Amino acid sequence: MPKLTEEELRNFFEHEFPQMNFILERCDDEYVTIRKEVFQQNLRPGGTVSGPTMMALADFAIYAAILREIGLVKLAVTTSFNINFLKKPLASKDILAKCKLLKCGKTLAIGEVSLFSEGIDEPVAHAVGTYSIPPTKQSQ
Repeated sequence: MPKLTEEELRNFFEHEFPQMNFILERCDDEYVTIRKEVFQQNLRPGGTVSGPTMMALADFAIYAAILREIGLVKLAVTTSFNINFLKKPLASKDILAKCKLLKCGKTLAIGEVSLFSEGIDEPVAHAVGTYSIPPTKQSQ
């Protein structure tokens, strides 16, 4: 059973990360979905969404999924991150990150993210990240 509700997680992100423009789209029993509205500053030459924009979104989705399970542990941090870019996303559409936790232990958590360009069924990128969880699971 998740420690945080969708509303608690949304409120935390709105307060702690207003600059990111990430929207908690939904949480269900298996996935956390985050939306990133694509702006001109997120594009690279060639009319596609930049890699750093997609990497930040995937990393944030893993963070959201982990916090949902362990609570508001602010010092949970990325220790490993790998992304594969599969297809050119549409520059005129939002990007959606759908994250599933593969493992959530006492000291490490691993999340898998599929990134989609809104309206396209196939993923445009796939990422896997590992987070270190501090020894105490209390808010830091």
